[in-house]
Amino acid sequence: MKFVVDTNVLAYAVNKDCAEHAAASRALARWLAGSIPWALTWQIVYEFLRIVTHPRVFSRPLSARQALGFLDPILGSDLVTVLRPTARHEAVLSDVIKEFGNPAGNSFHDLHVAATMREHGVGHIMTADTDFRKFRFLTVTDPVHEAG
Repeated sequence: MKFVVDTNVLAYAVNKDCAEHAAASRALARWLAGSIPWALTWQIVYEFLRIVTHPRVFSRPLSARQALGFLDPILGSDLVTVLRPTARHEAVLSDVIKEFGNPAGNSFHDLHVAATMREHGVGHIMTADTDFRKFRFLTVTDPVHEAG
């Protein structure tokens, strides 16, 4: 796997009402039409479902069926793998927590994604979430706000 795509990029790509929609949609289409393998984590999939179906997050929330319909071509792509924790997850998580310092609260979501990426040897994440820059072992690219 070359990189992981984070929740916010998927949410922007499905949300036609947000300013980031066009850039996220183009990036996602480019990755799906490309030849480079990439990944999601199950945590990212479920967070996407939580966000896009939530009426306090989306002004026009999707139904579960609509949200899954958006994910179908992604999850069905031969280029996309959904990463899951392995038997080494506890040890990797412990190492990432030590490196992070003193995580608390919401930082554990990103920490879980980062630990799962490390388990699978994926060191690059496509995200608009600047909090991932706190993980020194990750390369972070914002495909929505950065030129290129």
